[in-house]
Amino acid sequence: MKKRSLVFFLLVSNLLFAQRNLTIAEATYGQFLQFSPEKYNRPSWKNDDTFTFITKTNDSLIAKSKTNNWDSYLILTAEELYANLESNFKNSSFNFTTLPSDLKWISDNEISFSVTDKASSKKYLIYYNTQEQKVINSFVYKSNGAEETVSRNKDFVAWLDDNNIIITDNKGSNIEVTNDPVLDIINGSHNTHREEFGIDKGMWWSPKQDQLLYYRKDQSMVTNYPLPQWSSRVTAIKNIKYPMTGMTNEKVSLVIFDVYTNKKVTLQTGEQDQFLTMVTWDPSGNYIYVGILNREQNHLKVNKYNAATGIFEQTLFEESSKTYTEPSQGLVFNPADSKTFLYFSDNEGYRQMYLYNTEGKLIKSLGHEDVIVSDFLGFDKEGKNAFYIGVTNQGLDRQLFKVNLKKGKTEQITEISGTHTIVLNNSKTLFVDQFNNTETPNQTKLVNLENKKEIKLINAKNPYQGIINMPKMDLITITAEDDKTPLNGRIIYPSNFDANKKYPVMVYVYGGPHAQLITNSWLGGASLFFHYMAQQGYIVFTIDNRGSFNRGRDFEHVIHRQLGQIEMADQLKGIEYLKSLSFVNSEKIGVYGWSFGGFMTTTLSVHHPEIFKVGVAGGPVMDWKYYEIMYGERYMDTPKENQEGYEKTSLINKADKLKNKLLIIHGAQDPVVVQQHSMEFIEACIKANKQVDYFLYPTHEHNVSGIDRVHLNTKIANYFFDFLAEPAKN
Repeated sequence: MKKRSLVFFLLVSNLLFAQRNLTIAEATYGQFLQFSPEKYNRPSWKNDDTFTFITKTNDSLIAKSKTNNWDSYLILTAEELYANLESNFKNSSFNFTTLPSDLKWISDNEISFSVTDKASSKKYLIYYNTQEQKVINSFVYKSNGAEETVSRNKDFVAWLDDNNIIITDNKGSNIEVTNDPVLDIINGSHNTHREEFGIDKGMWWSPKQDQLLYYRKDQSMVTNYPLPQWSSRVTAIKNIKYPMTGMTNEKVSLVIFDVYTNKKVTLQTGEQDQFLTMVTWDPSGNYIYVGILNREQNHLKVNKYNAATGIFEQTLFEESSKTYTEPSQGLVFNPADSKTFLYFSDNEGYRQMYLYNTEGKLIKSLGHEDVIVSDFLGFDKEGKNAFYIGVTNQGLDRQLFKVNLKKGKTEQITEISGTHTIVLNNSKTLFVDQFNNTETPNQTKLVNLENKKEIKLINAKNPYQGIINMPKMDLITITAEDDKTPLNGRIIYPSNFDANKKYPVMVYVYGGPHAQLITNSWLGGASLFFHYMAQQGYIVFTIDNRGSFNRGRDFEHVIHRQLGQIEMADQLKGIEYLKSLSFVNSEKIGVYGWSFGGFMTTTLSVHHPEIFKVGVAGGPVMDWKYYEIMYGERYMDTPKENQEGYEKTSLINKADKLKNKLLIIHGAQDPVVVQQHSMEFIEACIKANKQVDYFLYPTHEHNVSGIDRVHLNTKIANYFFDFLAEPAKN
């Protein structure tokens, strides 16, 4: 008995000893690869009683159906698919081992996807019958074709050839819709108004299929901005258009092209300095709805236009704000009632849904308590109920909700605190729920909406258990600088944490609009890189200050005209909390962030060098007058309108206050926060005789991706190791 106990003890000891720290490569990619919890990859409904998913190796399409007692069976492999394609498209070669990334169900037994034949420089958009294993419709066009959108009857595909629109029919004929000069005129692109205001596409087919509506962006009056290209022997210049705050804005119009007559009609939206958003066809195809947002971004009109003539018909309703109003998506029409639609707004405090008719009359406010509508999931077949993912629990949770359109009554469907990712079938009778929280890697179940019965499908194990010595993590709540607003925080403790020791701190910060760092999800929303830093003996600390996302209008708008100030005050409340902990070495606190987080890192560094001894600022905004109009003026107004605010938030005029170790990292091809920001700050540091460290990634844009991200994370970690090393032992 004693011998067996000893053997057991040795085995357990060996297992415990086998646990190790992450490598820097694992900390960079492992979260999405070998340490990704078991789950269904790209789940989708084939029909109301069958859902599918892609295998982890991305080489097979698997189904589970009610008729098969929800057991798995194979529908398609990549090998079978590409063999069939090569027999259908002669002289083409599809040498792939994985299924297309854009594969989706069109109807029962019909999928669509695109593949590129590099040998012929052609792209194929294909409709494929999985039961008969044959191509039933296809479009062939240039391999550089982008932003494809297919007409209702699948007779035409509109696509972008650089900045111009081509329409290709399924017999191979092309129609050249536009032929404008490169750079000055951009047609049909989602990159209109720099993708703000919920814009994610630039072309829309009419429900009648004979007309294509598209953005035409004239940026000829916008200043050219040079990006040096280092690859040639003599460095070349690539110009982009970059409309900086207070400068000349692009002019955007909406044009309708008739496929059969080749005629164009421009909507009469006016020539004002404005933004065109929320573009939506009426289900009849006779009208188009557009959100007209003024340059100041504080007054929105929802207008109706005649699709045949382009003539303005009426303003349905308007929305104004003392700060800013920010449309985030188009109108959503009820398929069962073409005279009503949903409008999304935070005008009453939280982003919620409002039911209107096509004459602009508000029928019903569909908001529920302080729930924020995150993702709209559609209507049931009768059009009586709408489904959405709502943000709850002070921004931490994601839950499924159903609201009755007539009564306005809301029902929360999922209940367990955490993050629910939902895929509903078309009739909204069944859904796949992939759920996780800080304690749960992933639990997947199939739920019947009518009788609430559940079938458990996956109960994922902790992928780190027995392999990686994962640090402890806690989600906490602290009070903002206003002494009343609760803020979400996250603390990751060093491995083998000892409360009797003192540890250095890495504060990770973003702090800006449309970003949330802390959620009730697996790893708490943290990157695995921060667990790596904790394994190296650091406390890694983060809070979502006021101004960050998913806490409602008042929480977010408080930063208006003074970016970085309220955010800094709240971050300092986080520092107060840290200093109250006996195991924190308050003399060894550093800060790291990217983009707005780089701005915050530098802001904290120059204002409080006595606290933040080390900073790493990636892609940082240094002065908002160098940032673009759409985002910059929403939060800061123009430099002329808000001189005091721009002066107060500028970091270039505060370079002389720098006393800590600061590393600035920038991508030379950054089209978002142009390199001028960091260059101007460095020049100011030189003039002030202040030392600052700088590193440039010559070929990267606003962030560092791909294999080079390992290099980036190594550099960040080493900077903390070199200048914020662990304290000497007591």
